[in-house]
Amino acid sequence: MVQIFAVLIVVALILVAVSWVAANWIPIAAVIAVGLGTWGLALLIRHIRMMRYFASDEFLAHKTAIASFVAEHNELARYVDEIRGRGTFALGWSVSGAQAHLAAFQNTSRHKYRRDRNIASYQTPFVHNCSLQVVRNASTDPIKYVMKYFNIKATETDLANVEDLGDGIVRLEDAITNLWQREASITQSFNPPKFIVKHYADEFMKHVGVVLSPIMVPYPVYMFEYVSAGGNSSQRTTVTLDRETIDAMIWTMSEKIKFRKSVAGQRALMTSQLRTMIKERDNYTCRYCSISLVAEPHLLLEVDHIVPVSRGGLTAPDNLQTLCWRCNRTKSNKIIAG
Repeated sequence: MVQIFAVLIVVALILVAVSWVAANWIPIAAVIAVGLGTWGLALLIRHIRMMRYFASDEFLAHKTAIASFVAEHNELARYVDEIRGRGTFALGWSVSGAQAHLAAFQNTSRHKYRRDRNIASYQTPFVHNCSLQVVRNASTDPIKYVMKYFNIKATETDLANVEDLGDGIVRLEDAITNLWQREASITQSFNPPKFIVKHYADEFMKHVGVVLSPIMVPYPVYMFEYVSAGGNSSQRTTVTLDRETIDAMIWTMSEKIKFRKSVAGQRALMTSQLRTMIKERDNYTCRYCSISLVAEPHLLLEVDHIVPVSRGGLTAPDNLQTLCWRCNRTKSNKIIAG
């Protein structure tokens, strides 16, 4: 009885609201029209201000003054595309659900009440479906469990693959960060009005001539997933192979391999620490063209193998050098062409 009374009250309130709107629709429509008109006028005024700013002598003069810096930014953006295209950003896989694509799964439950269920992921090699205990263990010892369940072995070959992955990740990270720093520097040098930065950031870069790269770092992500039989419970551990995680994996694999007495075992490990050491040794200066961070604050420096690993070169300090991105790009293109 109480529920029926409550429903009747709600219906009555709705009818009163509808009657009031019907009786006062002209004033309401007028208020809405005034609001929309004011908003449209504000947009029009802002657009006119934007066009005047981009056509101003001050903006055009500064655009000409930094044209060479913008051109180098755009060339670096193309270099980022090359790094992404040539790099290998995947490693290992899980065999759980490896043949799941061969079957079609359908839940045919016909219960009167059924809440949303958690569904296990079988269609990707980077998700390992496992017990709850494995999920929890992976959260406390991620390197061990990623290696164990995603087919990454403690061998010289896999170690080299992990180092290659790390090199690609670090180069792409550094290049994208460098692009962002250059874009911030370009914006700061113009010091545009706040409304330009807030509402027309992409338009600003387009008028300056800056090519914005859409590329982000494709970090490999591995998941350990537990889903209960009924789908009522689900837990997951996620491991992202970023710079820090890759360095930890390299050290772990090196300790397991135990091949220090071999010639290959005497090499250094290609970690972030080694890259920093080589740059410091070379005074943050390109060994080819001699340009340095002192002369060019936005310079992108990379660590390069003098004799490429593909041609038998080892990762050792005397086979590593600091190169600017231009020289390293030229050298890489010559090696590929050769």
